[in-house]
Amino acid sequence: MIRPFQSGDIAAIQKMNRAEGWDNLVARHEQTLKSWRNSVSYVFEEAGEVIGCVRALTDGYVTLYVCELIIRQDKRNHGYARALLDYLHKQYPTTRMELLATSQSKDYYVPRFRPFHGFRRTYHEDLRSE
Repeated sequence: MIRPFQSGDIAAIQKMNRAEGWDNLVARHEQTLKSWRNSVSYVFEEAGEVIGCVRALTDGYVTLYVCELIIRQDKRNHGYARALLDYLHKQYPTTRMELLATSQSKDYYVPRFRPFHGFRRTYHEDLRSE
């Protein structure tokens, strides 16, 4: 069952983040929790357990940006990620859905998304070599 994120879901999400090696989200727990509270966020629940989740930002009309999508490792390849993405996009059907993928996850998205290039940095990063 897909339902809106609730603050109590953060422990299961952080466990998935840790298993995925997303240590920055785990270390910055309070900021991570606030990001989930202040975004368009859904979880996939099965037998009372959170087994997947998606967090996104949107203007509601043109752009729907997926920030995080994660499925518990033992529940992958059963259509849960696709169900979450389809459910999310159905809430904002006029938007284009955009996301960034890692080199490990990009093959999952290739059949469903057209590729584009983007860039990322945190506030404290300055990658210029002067």
